[in-house]
Amino acid sequence: MLNAKDATATIAVRNLETARRFYQDVVGLTLQPSAEEGEVLSFRSGNTNVIVYRSQYAGSNKATTATWNVDDDLDGVVAALKAKGVTFEHYDMPGVTRTGDVHATPNSRVAWFKDPDGNILALAGH
Repeated sequence: MLNAKDATATIAVRNLETARRFYQDVVGLTLQPSAEEGEVLSFRSGNTNVIVYRSQYAGSNKATTATWNVDDDLDGVVAALKAKGVTFEHYDMPGVTRTGDVHATPNSRVAWFKDPDGNILALAGH
């Protein structure tokens, strides 16, 4: 039923202006001007959107909120975000090795970071 439909990440934040600056200026998403409606911002990300909305529950999720597949450019994207001040998370997990900020298994490579509210975001690549 939904296999051919795009999904949208919906991320709770405390301060919309802080979130706008982070997702637009640091992460590099495109703000959809017509989608600024009160307590909600919509950003274009590839063929989908990322919705950011004001909520008292911002940052309360202890798991990954959104993942971007960056294919073979994982190291480049990590370096670009680090240059903009992003700090990457490091996790100890069975069967996973880490080189710098990138965690690896035989089949995947992932780097995690947080937005200003503590929402966990991921970059996945080869």
